[in-house]
Amino acid sequence: MAGGAQLSVTDMRRSARHPVDHLVIAEHRERGDLRLHIANISAHGFMTDHSPKLERGGRVMIRLPVIGRIEAYCIWTTEDRAGFQFERIIRQDDFTAIIRELQPNPRLRSKG
Repeated sequence: MAGGAQLSVTDMRRSARHPVDHLVIAEHRERGDLRLHIANISAHGFMTDHSPKLERGGRVMIRLPVIGRIEAYCIWTTEDRAGFQFERIIRQDDFTAIIRELQPNPRLRSKG
């Protein structure tokens, strides 16, 4: 059985992404603690902006409301943004609760 990051996520990119404004301290194995600003999130992953330079395939551990600690893998980077895939998909009921915490403005929340 193969382990590690599955970095081919083209099908998952269709997941609804929700805009958020959330700062986290990410634990990186080689670089220690990093401040990341999560700009959008889905049940499959998140995007950061104003990110420190990270390499594709790099792993971070973050803490989110409701679910606590979760590992994520960097799947793409640009000059100041990076996209991460969670190690596992967040259950829909947990994800809905996360969005309620991170998007206090109900007009920003998805109707789905």
